[in-house]
Amino acid sequence: MSDLDNIIFKHALLNAVKHNGSANPGAVIGSIMSQEPKLRSEAKKVQSLAGEIVAKVNNMSLEDQNSELLSLGLEVQEKKQEKEIGLKDLPGSHENVVMRFAPNPSGPLHIGHARAAIPNGEYVKRYEGKLILRIEDTDPKRIYEPAYEMVEQDLKWLGIIPDEIFYQSDRFEIYYEYAKKLIELGAAYMCTCDGGDFKNLKDQSIPCPCRDNSVEKNLELWEKFESMSEGEAVLRVKTDIKHKNPAIRDWVAMRIVDEVHPRIGTKYRIYPMMNFSVAIDDYLMGMTHVLRGKDHLANSEKQKYLYEHLEWDIPEFIHYGRLKMEDIPLSTSKALEGIENGTYSGWDDPRLGTLRAIARRGIQAETITELITEIGIKMSDSAISWKKIHGLNRNILEEKTNRYFFVPYPVKIDISEYEEDVKDIERPLHADFLERGNRHLTFDGEVYISSDDFTDGVTRLMDAVNVDILGDYVKFNSVSFEEARDLKARIIQWVPAKENIKAEIVMTDASVINGVCEIECKNLKVGDIVQFERFGFARLDEISNDKLTFYFAHK
Repeated sequence: MSDLDNIIFKHALLNAVKHNGSANPGAVIGSIMSQEPKLRSEAKKVQSLAGEIVAKVNNMSLEDQNSELLSLGLEVQEKKQEKEIGLKDLPGSHENVVMRFAPNPSGPLHIGHARAAIPNGEYVKRYEGKLILRIEDTDPKRIYEPAYEMVEQDLKWLGIIPDEIFYQSDRFEIYYEYAKKLIELGAAYMCTCDGGDFKNLKDQSIPCPCRDNSVEKNLELWEKFESMSEGEAVLRVKTDIKHKNPAIRDWVAMRIVDEVHPRIGTKYRIYPMMNFSVAIDDYLMGMTHVLRGKDHLANSEKQKYLYEHLEWDIPEFIHYGRLKMEDIPLSTSKALEGIENGTYSGWDDPRLGTLRAIARRGIQAETITELITEIGIKMSDSAISWKKIHGLNRNILEEKTNRYFFVPYPVKIDISEYEEDVKDIERPLHADFLERGNRHLTFDGEVYISSDDFTDGVTRLMDAVNVDILGDYVKFNSVSFEEARDLKARIIQWVPAKENIKAEIVMTDASVINGVCEIECKNLKVGDIVQFERFGFARLDEISNDKLTFYFAHK
């Protein structure tokens, strides 16, 4: 084999052994271009030979590949054992697993919701179980009607498709049936005490007078319940009146709510409290495992009393710590207030932590899944930041995204004493995947550069020429990269003055940076994510007649 063949063969072997015997031609070419600078001028020749040589290497057994490497005095270092991360196995049986994601429709989903949605979805996939989406809309005062549709859209973006969908507002008759049954069992009672008076008694572990009412009396009050005023009575579940936690003592199961419900209007006035409807539904829907935050520990304790009264098997309750979000606003009510008063442009404003805002910026669903899976299910609290999210997302986007030039706040320069012919400058769409091809920029001595780069000194325009900038005067210096390196020149991106597209980039703080990008960006589609060299990753959000609008992801 020729010297070039040997070099390609060596890089193909290294890549193959790293990947269990299968080398990737693009990765092999990228490795050669980065580690063998003298061959960059022969990129086309390397590219034409690589496919055949990689195919030859891939036809070898992994054992033979390793032998060849050893004969060349090379070996692939084994990766260090990675620290185990991710979701530990669920407790209890793993047969016929049924789990649920149960949000309140107060707005679209944000990262905090992903904390619950992703583990449920991942566990169900692991155990080939069933996932239920249950919309918990039994508090009409906390419902944002468009959220019914938004929740399903956001889950779909995460790649989570529930097997069944339930709306608690459709299940009031079921809750009434079990409320009456609990009364008949003597496990619940109608309480007409003033709320303050009840609290005083409860805090002293003293039962209220209503607790001793007969089943007949309670059923009589239950039948009259719907005609009562809001706050006149509630249905309580009997627990241990001396329980060490006062919040557990005889908790409220049903109350009167005078509010128009977006789905059922004024059909019902008796509304279930969360602990009552959740416990009933978790049993009837066959939940085997219930994931919830540790702030629900008291609620789990409350719900166990209901299970015991009805002689039901209690599911596996699994609690996890709080997720602290550094610099990520998650309050749905504050976000809605900001949208209504014009502070935010919508639920996908880049300053918000909603999934749709994150997606608009080009953060990948896989990033959020990896983040939440890495955190796992544990009782200790966890903290995340944009820095962490950006790091994970960058790892995913690095290979996916093509490179282009964008010049923010452009300044036009006419290079004095440049007398060479017009050049067709080729730059790869991705230096590690040369098979994707090149983009072309016409260089004739008139270009746009960023105002931030328009400072005195020797500057190299990438793959074009070296210039001297002195005040407003720009003079041709030289051509080669080697000369630029010797001169310790700055290396900057540029865009032809005659061939370009206006572009704006909406930043994470919602500010807008105006500029121009190279003409080949005209081939992009809405939703495409690119890496603007020396600027960062951005997602194309809108195409107008004379301008492209991108949303900035991160560096």
